[in-house]
Amino acid sequence: MRILLVEDNRRLSDSLRLILQDNGYAVDTAYDGIEGEEAGMISGYDVIILDIMLPGKNGIEVCRELRNRRITTPILMLTARDALEDRVIGLDSGADDYLVKPFEVDELRARIRALLRRESSSKTGVLCIADLELDPASHTVRRAGQTIELTAKEFSILEYLMRHPNRLITREMAEEHLWNYDHVVASNVVDVYIRRLRRKIDDPSPVKLIETMRGAGYRIHLPEER
Repeated sequence: MRILLVEDNRRLSDSLRLILQDNGYAVDTAYDGIEGEEAGMISGYDVIILDIMLPGKNGIEVCRELRNRRITTPILMLTARDALEDRVIGLDSGADDYLVKPFEVDELRARIRALLRRESSSKTGVLCIADLELDPASHTVRRAGQTIELTAKEFSILEYLMRHPNRLITREMAEEHLWNYDHVVASNVVDVYIRRLRRKIDDPSPVKLIETMRGAGYRIHLPEER
């Protein structure tokens, strides 16, 4: 999953970026409202984390403009102010959630997962395809009840596929969602990770879930719809 983090405090931004990347998210950063607004408009992020007090253009203005431009990406607002009026203004501008600084990292992770759940048909947060289960909260994967150990990037790719069942995911789509702009991605990196996932997810099972769409990309499919 890909996150845009708009925070002008570079020390905090760097800390949050590293924490989120350790959790398997691809994170792009912006340090002022104008840069953040431009990034939010041109890229397909899964979540935008938006500070209110920004140079150039504040977070309220950025959020309103994104919504005016029909950008529906879930927005989590950050602020150092806990006044009810500030929270109301932030939510009325189009934000989906609100987090007051200082906050615990575990709460930030939980709120991101909650925003992603709103976009998913699974309101419990656990993603299921046939006998394959992925739990973003515990970062666990099971198939037929057996736990499968995945690296952070393998987990991220599988989660992306499972959030879009039966949908073609091109290599370009996977690269854009799972690596940030600063990362140079080898041309075959998605194929490499898919092969690793197949060995762990599909090879031990008679029912194969990860399908190659020749010349286009991959999808994870519901067996009864094959």
